[in-house]
Amino acid sequence: MREDFEKRWENRKMRWEARCEARGSGKGHIWTGAFILLIGIAALIKASVTDLPDWVFSWQTLLITLGVFIGFRHGFRGASWLILILIGSIFLIDDIIPDFSYHRYMWPMALIVIGLFFILRPRNRYIPSSAGEKKNDLSDGPSGHKSGDFTKEDFIDSTCIFSGSKKNIISKNFKGGDIVTIMGGTELDLTQADVTEPAILEITTIFGGTKLLIPSNWEIKSEAVMIFGGIEDKRKMQPMTEAPEKVVILKGTVIFGGIEIKSY
Repeated sequence: MREDFEKRWENRKMRWEARCEARGSGKGHIWTGAFILLIGIAALIKASVTDLPDWVFSWQTLLITLGVFIGFRHGFRGASWLILILIGSIFLIDDIIPDFSYHRYMWPMALIVIGLFFILRPRNRYIPSSAGEKKNDLSDGPSGHKSGDFTKEDFIDSTCIFSGSKKNIISKNFKGGDIVTIMGGTELDLTQADVTEPAILEITTIFGGTKLLIPSNWEIKSEAVMIFGGIEDKRKMQPMTEAPEKVVILKGTVIFGGIEIKSY
């Protein structure tokens, strides 16, 4: 009787710890706390100083601040931070300069943003120079991916802006990759994939959602920064009798969006 109770208690404890790790670990909470702290300081300044221009604490300035924050967070890789800064800047100029009409510049600026996105984003940075060729002596990349043999099928590189995407991964040596979702939705199915070492997913979700289908016996570790967003693990947790062999580490930034994890 006592042994059964201790076993059930240990299973409950392990399930609770797994859920806590899925909700947040690493330095993500530090970044989130720092950002909220800055918002609080800005609100305090606004309440104390009455002669500041209205645009200083406008939603346009918030977009620009978010862009700078994401840029620092990711070492100014990719272009999601640049998109936020440009959108905020366009509407901010419209408020500061009364005669400025952003409607005339909307499409040209949109094309410029899209062009800069593809120019600045390091496409295929994990893929060997020769198609199908494996690389053995890789150093840790900017996203923290470990060295080892891989091919392009072992990584995901997805970008969704005002659109949706569904991708199925069947690689048996999945390493991770980048997922960028801005005002759209992305679904990544890993139920047919396998990992031989911790896979790192760098996820940037802004005003959108990312859905991950991951087997319930895989461990999820979150190091992502959550700002008015969150991660929800809806998988049916299984009792763990030993350390998990399959680990997926979630990094990145979620702003006004969410990451949903399911097993089916």
